[in-house]
Order: sequence, then C-alpha cells, then structure tokens
Amino acid sequence: LLTRFGSLSELFAAQLHEFRQVRGMGPAKFAQLQAVLEMARRALGEDIRTGDVLRSPNSVREYLRLALQGREHEVFLALFLDAQNRVIESEELFRGTLSQTSVYPREVVKQALHHNAAAVIFAHNHPSGAAEPSHADEALTQALKQALALVDVKVLDHFVVGAATVLSFAERGLL
Repeated sequence: LLTRFGSLSELFAAQLHEFRQVRGMGPAKFAQLQAVLEMARRALGEDIRTGDVLRSPNSVREYLRLALQGREHEVFLALFLDAQNRVIESEELFRGTLSQTSVYPREVVKQALHHNAAAVIFAHNHPSGAAEPSHADEALTQALKQALALVDVKVLDHFVVGAATVLSFAERGLL
C-alpha cells in the first residue's frame, strides 16, 4: 500500500475506488483503515482537549493534519479555547469547493460566544496541496481577528494544511 500510494498521508486520503485497485484490498479493508484513521483523529483530539494547546503545537498540527489533509474540498475549522488555552470544542464551521470556501465573520463570532471562548485557533486546508496562504487567507484572518477583538476573543493562530506541510500564520508573523 505504501509503495502504491507513496506515503501514509496519501494512503489515508485514498478513495475506495483507488484502494480497490490494489490486489487483495476491498471494501472491508478500506473500512478498517478508515476506522484506524478515525481513532487516531479522536486520540489526538483527546490530547489537545486535556492539555494546554500552546504547550503542544505538534499535537495541534497533527490533529489538524489528520482532520483536514486529503479532503477534496476546502474546509474551515475552529478550535475554541478557554482562558487556560484548553480546547472547548473543535468545530468545522464552513465547507466549500475545490479551491475556496466562504467564511462569514458574523457566524464565527456567534460560535465563539456560544462556546464562551476566550481564544480561537483557525485552520483550513488547501486541496491543491500547497500550504502557502493566499492574500485572501491573510485578509480573512485579519477581518476575523478584528471582529473577534470586539468581543474580547483572541485569535492565537491560523493554520493552512497542505499535502505535506501545515503552515502557521503566527510562526510566519502574519498575525
């Protein structure tokens, strides 16, 4: 399987019809692989929920990679945090097309208030595979940061998940 798909990330992103092209692999094995992937997502989700997110950036990166990498459409996700930077909720807020998704700051603010969040970390994927943020990504992040500042919610980071990397706006100095 690794030879056929080239990496674990590509294997996890494979669709059933691609998986079935490998001799001996059928729907049952595909379902088992998807179950293992979901258990890994949940385990990483538990890790980030039980600890201080900021002390474990690799856990956040790996959780986001598993949650968003390999999706065929763009997804915008938020991690809502309490005052101690513990995850209250991880929520997929918007789903788009192959190359874009519409994000509405008003809805993001509503969800932050609903969860009584003190801070938020955003993430979205680029199905094209490139983790480089666009100018629209940067403008959106600034708009969200300004809208959330009005209700005292801090934007700690915005990650872009590509095929091989996960880029952090904070590390790039874009926040």
